[in-house]
Amino acid sequence: MLYFRVPDATKSPTDPVPLRSRIFADLTPLRTSPDYRRLWCGNTISWMGQQMTALAVSLQVYDLTHSTFAVGLVGLCSLVPLVVFGLYGGAIADTVDRRKLGLYSASGATVLSVVLAAAALTDQHHVALLYGVVALQAVCFAMNSPARSSMIPRLLPVEQLPAANALNSLTSNLGLMGGPMLGGVIVGLWGYQAAYLIDVVAFGASLYAMWRLPSMRPEEDDGEGTPRRRASVLDGLRFLATRPNLRMTFFSDLAAMVLAQPRALFPAVAVLWFAGDAKTVGLLVAAPAVGAVLGGLFSGWLGGIRRHGLAILLAVAAWGAAVACFGLARNLWLGLFFLAVAGCADTISMVFRSTMLQAATPDRMRGRLQGVFIVVVAGGPRLGDFLAGSAADLTSPAVAVIGGGLACVLTVTALGLGRRAFARYDARDPQP
Repeated sequence: MLYFRVPDATKSPTDPVPLRSRIFADLTPLRTSPDYRRLWCGNTISWMGQQMTALAVSLQVYDLTHSTFAVGLVGLCSLVPLVVFGLYGGAIADTVDRRKLGLYSASGATVLSVVLAAAALTDQHHVALLYGVVALQAVCFAMNSPARSSMIPRLLPVEQLPAANALNSLTSNLGLMGGPMLGGVIVGLWGYQAAYLIDVVAFGASLYAMWRLPSMRPEEDDGEGTPRRRASVLDGLRFLATRPNLRMTFFSDLAAMVLAQPRALFPAVAVLWFAGDAKTVGLLVAAPAVGAVLGGLFSGWLGGIRRHGLAILLAVAAWGAAVACFGLARNLWLGLFFLAVAGCADTISMVFRSTMLQAATPDRMRGRLQGVFIVVVAGGPRLGDFLAGSAADLTSPAVAVIGGGLACVLTVTALGLGRRAFARYDARDPQP
């Protein structure tokens, strides 16, 4: 059976579950854990500021160079450190006090925003400086994210992890939607320095949340009496190699992001399919994010699902099917609808993949597996962009989009058939 509602100890088992709790985002983690509440609020505010800064940097690079290639290099400057330092940051998170690592890395990111603001205020307009700051910001993020994600299972009971991850996805997608819009308005009204200074202030919320947390050192042993030693990236990869359910969470995500990632084709399909322009491209880019936000807002029902592996397989298949349907659509609003469905399915998949990663991984390994998660999330879509662009050049955008969506569905189906135990994964007994 797919659904399982975790009982509330304060209610009788026969009490009906309120309709709101079954539909809208479950706010229980925010109500029951002051530490998680501060961490979530701080991350929400600082993430919005980071997205404002990301847009401001891109605008400033273009203003200085008038080159789209130079703007594209901003993404490369961010991607390489994320991939290189993602695994290393996870290993550090499994060695030191995660609270301190989160505090120091957030402090480093704050200082970098101060550097951007100071350079803008003093008219020090150098593209190389912007590239360098972006790369260092990515290093700070690669250190901060595994530490922060590894803290959540220590702050909340396991039955609240799906709700917490749904709230985290809401933060991420709202920041990706609202941050650039606010950044564009602020840069237009008050200049680049204003966006950077607001980012500095926004980081204060994250720093305060980290500062108020208790010590978060990894567990001293593996539960079998083996003393904790310096964490090794290779040990983390060996652990993952022997844990089939956790491996499947990564394989399923790669099936979606590599095989069925249509965003690189949006400029072409906006013109060829919908006779549109840059505004049409903007709508296509925004549609999956809108669907993802709606998926987070209406995520209350996710807490009632215990077959997390099956839910992931179905959500990834839904992503692929929605992308394939988008490839068949020649009406803009119908195409936007299918992209929104894909974004919603991606949110559902992300919630359960994150929950499995947190619940089924021992505390001593959580940082390293969160590091692998960063590498997959950062690298998978970029590889998907390359694959989709290459396939479209060799065939056509329609073949690339429809074929990619169907390939995703077939691949995730094969993964599920090849690892049937993954579909039987039970949240009440999380096995890696």
